Amino acid sequence: MAARKHTFILCFDFDGTLVHPESDPAFHPALGDMIRQLRHLGAAWVINTGRSLEQTLQGLGSHGIFMEPDFIIAQECEIFKPGIISKWTDFGAWNRTARKAHDRFMRDHKRSLDAIRHMVETQTKAEFMHGDFGQVGVVATTDEEMDRICEYIDTHSREFPDIGYHRNSIYLRFSHSAYGKGTALGELTRLLELNATQVFAAGDNHNDVTMLDRRFAAQIACPGNALPPIKEIVKSRGGFVASGVASVGMIEALNHFFATKPA
Repeated sequence: MAARKHTFILCFDFDGTLVHPESDPAFHPALGDMIRQLRHLGAAWVINTGRSLEQTLQGLGSHGIFMEPDFIIAQECEIFKPGIISKWTDFGAWNRTARKAHDRFMRDHKRSLDAIRHMVETQTKAEFMHGDFGQVGVVATTDEEMDRICEYIDTHSREFPDIGYHRNSIYLRFSHSAYGKGTALGELTRLLELNATQVFAAGDNHNDVTMLDRRFAAQIACPGNALPPIKEIVKSRGGFVASGVASVGMIEALNHFFATKPA
């Protein structure tokens, strides 16, 4: 049987946007109902997160979300689709290209990364981290400390524009600047033969900024618990700033953009 044709995309960050552990419930079931209704109208439900694929699937289960997304963008750039018996697989050639670019990035910018590491270790209380799968990042002690670290990294990226990073509060992971939540969403949109006018995207933190961009999503939103700078960016780009926290705010956002859709 032919795969269902998607006619638009609903793209959400996970932590702080779809779910909020301090809320009761962490994920409001009414949002699940709305997503199901919009999927019946042709929506592709996408989770776009800094979590790994495995962590995302675990997070869905731990928060009682038993709907399987149509796609998951994991670690801010890798696109996966469900396969046979719920096994998730790469969607298109994007992941392979992104992994090669990351390996090249690590080789080409060793000098800059060493300089950034030296700054972190000698001028801050933050920790420079190496992950098990080639990830390199920083864990700061405060948001203000991470602000200073990002300012220093930006002095290198002005000289080498492909030096990029994904920041979520006090956590940062380095990456090739061409591969992030925004460009991955753009690639998924292309693979589905859609365009940005057919995309809704929502997020709450620094690493969501690249997808909260009208080049990739005509409808953008953030929940009431989004960081103040993210709210300002969404406002400045003509998006919707909800008052409710996480999933409650996403109910507001979907009502704002899709209330006129037929039931």
